[in-house]
Amino acid sequence: MKILGMDTSSRACSIAVVEDDCLICEFVINNKKTHSQKLMPMIETMLNMSDLSIEDMDAIAVSVGPGSFTGLRISMATAKAISHVNDIPIISVNALESLAANMDLNNKKIYPILDAQRTQVYTAKYEYKDNELLELERMDVKEIDELINIIKNSNEETIVLGEAVSKYYDKLLSVENIIIPAVSHNVTKASSVCAVALAKYKKGEGIHSCYDVNPIYIRKSQAEVQYEEKMKKLEENKKDNK
Repeated sequence: MKILGMDTSSRACSIAVVEDDCLICEFVINNKKTHSQKLMPMIETMLNMSDLSIEDMDAIAVSVGPGSFTGLRISMATAKAISHVNDIPIISVNALESLAANMDLNNKKIYPILDAQRTQVYTAKYEYKDNELLELERMDVKEIDELINIIKNSNEETIVLGEAVSKYYDKLLSVENIIIPAVSHNVTKASSVCAVALAKYKKGEGIHSCYDVNPIYIRKSQAEVQYEEKMKKLEENKKDNK
């Protein structure tokens, strides 16, 4: 089974093709170019270099979030278009579980973190048990200091990884029971998206058509929050002027 995986949930743009348990090719670009500039050229180049075509794919694995709202929409639209034209399923993987999959086959607790702006992070808690990734705490938005205190008070050896690690590196490093992995593990990887997707597919989970798969945002965008605050002030002003 060949799976085309893509992840644009963070600053990094990653794509991969996995056939069963074999990684055929993977591209990761982590620079300032927008995902809309990178994604399709990367897919075309990767498939050409791998002597493959879209028609060879049996499924698409896509990171559905949480993460960058714009980035999620780009990969989602691309996955839906490919799925629709080629009549192949989409397997949804959340960005935090794919990050946790970067640290497979270890016996420690895992907290992936993605930047949620201000002093907050998207996070969830995972562990590997009998070679299976288990979710111990559901994804949520937490203040970074709150998360650090939770880990510190747990006294459990805990791996913290993800794009937000660099933003809070000094704080995380100061906690004795927090382990920060190599930089290669802190990037969202499409190969990990594919690995999680394949495990889900075998269990009949997370399988969608192009019509019923959607991003996971967890919370409202900053633009929506600002709009609601603006409308609330307008309503208050109307009441004051009556």
